[in-house]
Order: sequence, then C-alpha cells, then structure tokens
Amino acid sequence: MNGNSVIQGDSRQTAGGSIPDGGGIPAFSLRLPQPSMLPLLIAVPHAGRAYPASLLERMRNPGFTTLRLEDRYVDRLGEAVARETGAALLIAHAPRAMIDLNRAADDVDWDMFALGKPASAGSGDAGMRARSGLGLIPRRLPGLGELWKRRHDEEDLTNRIDAVHSPYHACLADSLAQLRDRWGAALLLDLHSMPPLGHRGGQAAPEFVVGDRFGSACHGALVASCFGFFAEARCSAAHNRPYAGGYGLERHAAPGEGVHALQLEVDRSSYLDSRLAEPGEGFDRMVDLLCALVRRLAAATADLGQQGGAVEWANAAE
Repeated sequence: MNGNSVIQGDSRQTAGGSIPDGGGIPAFSLRLPQPSMLPLLIAVPHAGRAYPASLLERMRNPGFTTLRLEDRYVDRLGEAVARETGAALLIAHAPRAMIDLNRAADDVDWDMFALGKPASAGSGDAGMRARSGLGLIPRRLPGLGELWKRRHDEEDLTNRIDAVHSPYHACLADSLAQLRDRWGAALLLDLHSMPPLGHRGGQAAPEFVVGDRFGSACHGALVASCFGFFAEARCSAAHNRPYAGGYGLERHAAPGEGVHALQLEVDRSSYLDSRLAEPGEGFDRMVDLLCALVRRLAAATADLGQQGGAVEWANAAE
C-alpha cells in the first residue's frame, strides 16, 4: 500500500493512495490497532471532502453537488465510534465526486468521456448504477441534472482508479484478512448516510437501513443481532430496501471464508442539522447508538469465529 505508517500507542495510523491534483493529500487513512481489539472494521467510503481545485472547477454547481453526493460527516461518526470502541477504521478522503469507492472499476458511463468507450473496455453495456447517473464517476443527480461542465478524459479515470480505487480496496481486503486470521471471523461495517425516507405503508420512515445483499454478504446471526439491537433501542430499521449494499460488500464479503459484511445507512436528519449540512443535536446520540451496535456485532462476530464461522443459521437462531 502507498503511504507512510506511524505508530501511535498500540494503533497503526496509515495514509494510503493519493488524490490526483490533491497536493499530496492521501486518498484514505486506516487505523488498525495492533493487536486488534475487535473483529470489526468500520469503512467510510463516501464522506471524503478533499476536493482539488481542478475538480471543483469542472462542476456546474459545486456547492449543491458536493453536499448531495457526500455522506455528510459520517467520517466523524466513524472516528468517534472507533475511538470509543477500539474498532478498526478506514476512511476515504477522496470525494465521491472524484470516484465512487462503492462502485466496480468497470461501472462506467462512457458517454461522459471525450473519446467515448475505448476498445480495451470490451463490448459490454454500462452497469445499472452507471446508467442511473451514479456510476464510478457520478454523472447526474435528480433535481440537479448533469454535474459536469465538460466531458472527462480517459486519463482522468485511469489516474483515479490507480491512485484511489485500487489501493483503497487492496487496503480493505488486507485489513479484513488480518482481522479474520486473528479472530476466526471478521465483519466489515460499511457506514453510509441516506436522505430522510418518506413514510411507507403507514409506517414511520426507517432511521437505519441494513443491507446484506439479500443474505449473501453476511451470516444470518449477525443480521439478527443487528435488528435485535435496533428493536431494543426502539429504532426503526429496514432490511435491504432501498439499500441492499454495493460494491464494497460484493467485493469483500466472503462468509464461507469467515469475512462478513453489512452496509448500514443512517438517516442524515438523525445527526445533522435541519439543513443536513452540519452536525446537529442528535450527533452525540448517534455516536452512542453506533458504539453500542458495534460492540454487539463484534461480540457476535467473535462467537462465529470461535465456532469456525460455520455454525448453521438454524442453530444460531435457537
């Protein structure tokens, strides 16, 4: 991994990758206690706010665009929770507007590029997320339309993949493997935020959405532990709808090999102000909730590791 490591007590703070045109700002940072205190890693891929001037200059409406694309201040939630619990923490500093770390490297809308689709990209169609405007490089947003003043060059994409996307996911895979090797099982908690969801079917809008790619990314015992916690805390939570989990879970989850993954979406109005722009009165409450959830999930993951990660769901539910 690119970057420099600094030992801080029993934690290793690592800066990795680099933001193109970012003046040496790293693409992400990792804090992984040695030895690890919990078999859980919190990843925050969408809260980066290190915008190079060259990127902002290309945007049609940078103020609105950046706020809409960011998982606003989820990195601060992650930092507070990791500090209190000892969980490993991976935070992206590169902004989602530059490259979306929760998308596959080939999920590209080639109509965004000056020369179109290169022959090296093959003959396949753009992925579903790219067609919706939210591919590897976001193209459009509802209510804002096209995000960019002009088309990109293929070199821009190549540089962002090489400097940000590839090293971030290599770091994440290596960190999860380290946790799994130590504990017998590891859990990725991919932390995101969502705009407030409307009421559905007469029920209150969920404050949280838990995604496990419809059961493929995580052992059922961990999902049950998660929803049990929310029920005890009297928090409304939905499962997989409208967010089932993206590329982070698709790439890194391997339950059969002891690596589990959950995507957690948090309602922004629960911890931000009324403009959804700055930390609000609910920020400390959200930190407390997430700390308790992380401890619960870490204990359940450790139990799986002690059982070899192969305990049957029928037995776990008894």
